[in-house]
Amino acid sequence: MIRILSTIRSKATAGIFTLCTLFVCLVASVGLTESSGIVKVKAAAQTEEQKEIARRMVHDMAVGLGGALANLTNETERIELIRSVVAPIRFYPDDSGYFYVYDSKCVNIAHAIQKELQGKNLYNYQDAKSKYVIRALNEAAIKGGGFVSFHWVKPGAKEESAKLGYVEPIPGTDYFIGTGVYLP
Repeated sequence: MIRILSTIRSKATAGIFTLCTLFVCLVASVGLTESSGIVKVKAAAQTEEQKEIARRMVHDMAVGLGGALANLTNETERIELIRSVVAPIRFYPDDSGYFYVYDSKCVNIAHAIQKELQGKNLYNYQDAKSKYVIRALNEAAIKGGGFVSFHWVKPGAKEESAKLGYVEPIPGTDYFIGTGVYLP
C-alpha cells in the first residue's frame, strides 16, 4: 500500500511539474505575443508620427520654395536654388528623411541623397514590385498632394524597402517636392 501511495505521489508530482512547466511556457508565450503586439503598436504609432512630419515638412518646403522661386525666371538658377536648399536637409532619428523634386514630365530636378538621378527622366522607372513610382508620385502631386506606397533603396541599404512617400506641388512652378517614410 505504501508503495502504491509512493508511486501515486511521484506521478502526481511529475504531473504537477509538467502542468507548471506548461503553464510557465504558456505565460511566456502570451507575454511574447503581447510584447510583439506592443512593438507593432509602437511601430505603427511611430510610422503615423513620421507620416505627419513628412506631410508638414513637404508642405512647408513647397510653400517656401514657391515663394523663393517666384522672382526667378531663369530655369538654371531655379534648379540651382532648389538643389542648394534640399541637399543638406536630413530628418528622422536615423537621418533617412530627405527631399526630392521632380517636374511634371518626371525629370528629377533635385535629390538630396542620389545626386546621380538629377536631370534624368524617371517616367519609366519601376520599383521591385513593378510600380511606376515617379508617375504615381506625379499623379498625387497633380491632385494637390498625397501619399504613395512604393519601394526604394533606403540610405545605407543595398536593396529596396517599402516606403510611403508624400508629395505636393511647388506653387507657381511645374515642380513637385516629396519625402517619405521607410516602413518597418
